[in-house]
Amino acid sequence: MRRAITSVIATAIFCMVTGLLLANMALAGSSGYHVVKTIPIGAPGRWDYDLVDSAARRVYVSHQTHVVVLDADSYAVVGDIPDTLGVHGIAVASDLGRGFTSNGRANTITIFDLKTLKVISTVKSGGQNPDAIYYDSGSKRVFAFNGRSGNATAISAADGSIAGTIAVGGKPEFAAGDDKGHVYVNIEDKSELLEIDAQKLSVLHHWPLTGCKEPSGLAIDQKNRRLFSVCGNKKMMVVNADTGKVVATPAIGEDPDAAGFDPETQLVFSSNGESGDLTVIHEDSPDKYTVVDTVPTKKYARTMAIDFKTHNIFLPVAQFEPVAPKGEEEPPMKPNTFGVLLVSK
Repeated sequence: MRRAITSVIATAIFCMVTGLLLANMALAGSSGYHVVKTIPIGAPGRWDYDLVDSAARRVYVSHQTHVVVLDADSYAVVGDIPDTLGVHGIAVASDLGRGFTSNGRANTITIFDLKTLKVISTVKSGGQNPDAIYYDSGSKRVFAFNGRSGNATAISAADGSIAGTIAVGGKPEFAAGDDKGHVYVNIEDKSELLEIDAQKLSVLHHWPLTGCKEPSGLAIDQKNRRLFSVCGNKKMMVVNADTGKVVATPAIGEDPDAAGFDPETQLVFSSNGESGDLTVIHEDSPDKYTVVDTVPTKKYARTMAIDFKTHNIFLPVAQFEPVAPKGEEEPPMKPNTFGVLLVSK
């Protein structure tokens, strides 16, 4: 009788443990990624891009009029870059010890010291509403893409001097590059992907993204020369960075605004604000891609940044009122709810 009871208890414990393991697996998904916590920041104001400096262990989070700086390991707020009115993006030139922000409402670029976070200078963007910003280490130039004036401004990262302006023929969104003198940018209103010569400051190619509605986020696999553009009609376009050929179109979530690629894990990500999830795609080969997971995040969590050391992903987010005012696309933010989702394995 005791053996029978012991056997029943053992079976029950086994089933309980197995059930818990299966529940955790279901929660994490096949990729293992899941939301670990929300890092609170608070204060009013919306956001756009964020960026992880994996070597320096910092996370830069745009927050309307300033940039909040987090420790990438403790998640504590360790600094702030003020007076970046309408800030969109952040770029880091680690080799020069400088960082850059694109300030959309001020039409300026802020240059700051990476160690102290103190502002070094402020440069006029040469256009209206600088949005995406990218540092090309090959040319040692920073490219600010002006969303409202349809051009890009190149500045010397070393001294902030203007190197030139490039017409891009539409509304530029995210940018990426190979760090060998080639910079790429999505043109949202034309469904195009541009290749720019960072030295000559000229457009080398206008590649059509046929079937891609309003391409926004852009990432790159520098080794295999593949670009990842996310589209508003729930697809990602994988593009050969040398020929402009679309080689794959994996499905993603709704309203994406950022893409990311982790070279160590060979995973591609799309953060989707309307569906409130993160699409995880595996690069099986340069021309073959498999969707492996859809990780629940939160609605409006549509931009992200990857920590290439820990493989953690940071997504800015806030809580919103349930109903948008008439004529507005999004409802108002609830006070002091701004923060960053930590997605990890």
